[in-house]
Amino acid sequence: MMRFISAAEMQELLSPRAAGLAIEVALRAGIDPSDDAARMVIPVPSGQLLVMPAATVAGVGGKIITVAPDNPAAGRPRVQGLYVLFAADGLGVRAVLDGAALTTLRTPAVSAAFVGLVRERFVEAPRVVIFGAGPQALAHVTAVEALGLGSGSFTIVARRPAEVVLPDVEGRISVVLATDQHAPSALAHADLVICATTARTPLFDSAALKSSATVVAIGSHEVDVRELDSALMTRATVVVEDVDTALREAGDVFIAIHERALDASALVGLAELATGRVTVPADRPVVFKSVGMAWEDLVVAVAVAAAAEGEAEPVSS
Repeated sequence: MMRFISAAEMQELLSPRAAGLAIEVALRAGIDPSDDAARMVIPVPSGQLLVMPAATVAGVGGKIITVAPDNPAAGRPRVQGLYVLFAADGLGVRAVLDGAALTTLRTPAVSAAFVGLVRERFVEAPRVVIFGAGPQALAHVTAVEALGLGSGSFTIVARRPAEVVLPDVEGRISVVLATDQHAPSALAHADLVICATTARTPLFDSAALKSSATVVAIGSHEVDVRELDSALMTRATVVVEDVDTALREAGDVFIAIHERALDASALVGLAELATGRVTVPADRPVVFKSVGMAWEDLVVAVAVAAAAEGEAEPVSS
């Protein structure tokens, strides 16, 4: 019988760390992100309709979600939708999942997989700065904490600090106003910077970053939108999920190339990093620009469904 997996159930079944490990395993097993079908983006009244299908030997699936930018102001979710997972054998419907919750789980899982792949860059207690205070930003706190990098600190840079609901990170998290004098200071000492906003222009002057900084940008999949400036893309090693997808959807990458600050041939694919074909130098910043891909949704959906089908032992680590 087809099963519906709600957002609350998904949180119980699969931890961010387990989802990140599923992404790492898939990459090391040889999944090819370039096999993904291009994301369908359909303009509709009030926003966009997104369709993201994928197929692997483990299953077939597709996410259909809406993005309504004006919804939060009206007290409604910005992202809503469903994910349908089909069995690899016979293509019967295996499960239907809350699409927004899957995205909220998948995105930090991919970031965590990347951070895990470059964990040698981090000190025992890394200082983490997160731009944004929405569901994705807060989910990244949990995902990074689950990596076990040590008892570092978290600084959330937000436009409305008083409205931020803090995750439980044992008092090691603070919130500063985006225009506050403490924001640049936190950035200058940051080991890991995560950008999870709807900003359309660079969030900060990258000159403040030290050469050992690691930056993750997940805020958009639009070619004319970016969170990072071109100066950072010039001096950093830039990692993307898939080169062709990044050139098509990642504004941080596309705009830097257009401004002649980045050469497309220098981009590193996530699979190259995961399989050891490429290593990142320690003496310069590294940027991971993620746009979110259908194969990632499928990998995490399969892991969630597997945990649901073995209900006695939900995956938690």
